[in-house]
Amino acid sequence: MKISIGLPNPVPGVSGRLLVDWARRAEERGFAGLATIDRIAYPNHDSLTALAAAAGATSHIGLMTNILLAPVYPAPLLAKVSASLDQLSGGRLTLGLAPGGRPDDYELTGVAWNRRGRIFDESLAYLRTAWQEGQSVPTPVHDRRVPVLIGGTSDKAVERVITWGDGWTAGGARPEQVKPFNQRVRTAWADAGRTGEPRLATLAYFSLGDDAEQESRDYLSHYYAFTGDFAKIIADSALRTPEAIRAAVTAFEDAGCTELYLDPTAARLDQVDRLADLLL
Repeated sequence: MKISIGLPNPVPGVSGRLLVDWARRAEERGFAGLATIDRIAYPNHDSLTALAAAAGATSHIGLMTNILLAPVYPAPLLAKVSASLDQLSGGRLTLGLAPGGRPDDYELTGVAWNRRGRIFDESLAYLRTAWQEGQSVPTPVHDRRVPVLIGGTSDKAVERVITWGDGWTAGGARPEQVKPFNQRVRTAWADAGRTGEPRLATLAYFSLGDDAEQESRDYLSHYYAFTGDFAKIIADSALRTPEAIRAAVTAFEDAGCTELYLDPTAARLDQVDRLADLLL
């Protein structure tokens, strides 16, 4: 299982300079990839812009949106921007895409919440065609397409993985929740005659050090405030000790994941080094 780290792009108040330094340090310390979290109605740094900056500061680390709220982006614009970033990075981009679960992101962009699934399917079809034909976008580096991982836990999500994706990505789920869905995706992949193996990614929140714990809790409580009392449960569940992080790595690998993205909840550059010292 590949060990990657998130960019702290959604943490309120984080500087753009820190994101660039973070990307450079993550590559130097040997992480397999960098991932962003996407929101519109929140004071986060834009995912694709942050990854473009990271691409310019690095040479080989993978770049991933985990996830990007695909339906709120005009499909022609998303096709062009993602193909451009794929070219700029030398083919290091993976698009993790899903409809998301926050109506406010749709309200702010004027996209119909109750049509998000249909819009998502239309976008996936458009992206594939635009990349392959190359008439309105730069040609992606690998096989005229940008790799796509699909988020979500519905039957429709599995169908999208098989039709449009290179695999599946899970957000904020425990290993025992991820394992059966990983198995479903693998079975559906084989039944559909897809060659090779699907990529199976997941993310988990972390912070390291007593000095970072309060910042971690404050961020997660704020980010998930829309869930009410459940925000505290999410804030409490982050991995904050070496023992918890090592155990999670083992559990996610045993659950069949091929990629783990440990997302920072404290925007301090030392978190990259602390995590690398622990796992790499």
